[in-house]
Amino acid sequence: MRVAVLREPRDLVIEERPTPEPAPGQVLVRVSAVGVCGSDTHYFDHGRIGPFVVEAPLVLGHEAAGVVAAVGDGVTGPRVGQRVSIEPGVPDFTCPQCLAGRYNLCAGMRFFATPPIDGAFAEYVTVHPAFAHPVPDTISDDAAALLEPLSVAVWACEKARVGPGDRVLVTGAGPIGLLALQTALAFGAAGVTVRDVNPDRLAVARSLGAARTVDAREPGTDPDEPAPTVLLECSGAAAAATAGLAALDRAGRAVLIGMGSDDLPLPVSVIQARELTITGTFRYANTWPTAIDLAASGRVDLDALVTGHYDLADAGLALTAARDVPGSVKVIVRPQRA
Repeated sequence: MRVAVLREPRDLVIEERPTPEPAPGQVLVRVSAVGVCGSDTHYFDHGRIGPFVVEAPLVLGHEAAGVVAAVGDGVTGPRVGQRVSIEPGVPDFTCPQCLAGRYNLCAGMRFFATPPIDGAFAEYVTVHPAFAHPVPDTISDDAAALLEPLSVAVWACEKARVGPGDRVLVTGAGPIGLLALQTALAFGAAGVTVRDVNPDRLAVARSLGAARTVDAREPGTDPDEPAPTVLLECSGAAAAATAGLAALDRAGRAVLIGMGSDDLPLPVSVIQARELTITGTFRYANTWPTAIDLAASGRVDLDALVTGHYDLADAGLALTAARDVPGSVKVIVRPQRA
């Protein structure tokens, strides 16, 4: 099979490798679509993200979907020929976090495209069957791959307890912010405001249901606009997080999703006086059933985010599309295309 391998920053090559055989308790998936994430781009550009360093050749890509091609001994589902969305992290199942249901916090997690675990820029991958989620035919291959970033948004909205009547502020209109917008509305939010500096992304946010969009470079807030009850911070920018916290209503809830700034100055007096609740998120847990339902029902439109497709041989171009291609939102690599 062919794989796209990152040998060092900005050095991505196509290699031939043996097609893997599913071990007992594994399924082999023929990969049909892989979304390009900002983390893939960061590894491509810099060879590391925080403590995760690419020290050996690495296959990128963790937003993946495909078709089950073979199953190992002991596997009772999914079946051969079943279309699946791949949940890219497999925990150890035995640590205290796993036993408490927080498997996303498992210290022994093996996550696609996180060194040293290879990802899905490949024609085939093997997966634990519990993390190969069957999807209905109403969900496209692209959308099945993008259930992974949708799961990030679902987890954030669950952590924020978004519900009917909430006024939500989303800071950052990248793919996660646009999915957080749609998910908050699906969870019953009364309205969602989106802030960003990119007018094209703000236009997409309006088309996906944002009640209001704001150029984050403009100072101040609208005094006639009710304060948000929930902040979903998706940009990773310290200034955006600080401004978002300052905008929250009393007893507001903030979820920090975007990765960027290691340190964040907190408006402590505001947090105390308004009794704000702030939490972070790390990936997701038990979100695929909800994500599949949101996509299959049409309450979240994943295909609307897709702005380009690339063959595996052009994976390097896909990894730079976000900055090189005007209007790019989310691009998909299709490993089966020559």
